[in-house]
Amino acid sequence: MMVLQHFGLRYAPLGKAGLEIWDDGALAHLSERFQWLLHSPGIGLLTGEPGVGKTAALRNLTTSLNPHRYKVLYQSETDFGRVDIYRSLARDLGVEPSYRRAQLWRDLKERILDLAENQQVTPVWIIDEAQNLPPDFFRDFPAFLNFAFDSRNLITTWLVGHPQLAQTLERVPYAALSSRIQVRLRLQPVLERERFTALVQHALKSAGCQHTLIADSGMELVRQASKGLPRQAGNILLTAMRLAVPKGLNHLPDEILRQAIEELR
Repeated sequence: MMVLQHFGLRYAPLGKAGLEIWDDGALAHLSERFQWLLHSPGIGLLTGEPGVGKTAALRNLTTSLNPHRYKVLYQSETDFGRVDIYRSLARDLGVEPSYRRAQLWRDLKERILDLAENQQVTPVWIIDEAQNLPPDFFRDFPAFLNFAFDSRNLITTWLVGHPQLAQTLERVPYAALSSRIQVRLRLQPVLERERFTALVQHALKSAGCQHTLIADSGMELVRQASKGLPRQAGNILLTAMRLAVPKGLNHLPDEILRQAIEELR
């Protein structure tokens, strides 16, 4: 991208291509709980505002996993019927997905049991945008997880979604699922001024930025407009860069940042 070349960047700061995640300790708790659910399979619930970095954090945690011990399955298309969700899991596990739910469940359980007993592999199923899952999936998922009279947990599942997901799972019809959730975490926006500055500076440096791109006043503009959400901050920075290039600027003055914020409203 010409814009990135102009600023000497390898990729868009705070974008999906960034590999080095900034963490001042806030993600250490998630990392610890993530390890828990690897060693003692179960269900984790991770919520947060859109753009706060939930998916990026989990992607970062899964990249270092031993593929001979863990099979990471990522699913983000959740606005379908429950059978479609299980059929997608079947395809990811290399199982021919049956159209009948009972047969589909049997085939999936056999495959998961085979992975556990014969290959010592634990599937790690990450269901993103889980707030869109159909209610009947939430109701019958505990039954699907029932292996050997419910004496064993053979798959780790992370339900990832917007804050309302946690509220949904508090409802009476989903009590069976709620009682199985072993880890509940919510990622918060980076609202504090010093932390936000550290986040953006780390993102710019990681992307290859060699000079000061934004003044303190500009950083404050981005912080307030993005409400501390990394994705939104990244969108503002990239839009500002696009506006700066035709003007021949190699930094982002406050006026350009204001214009970028206005364009994204």
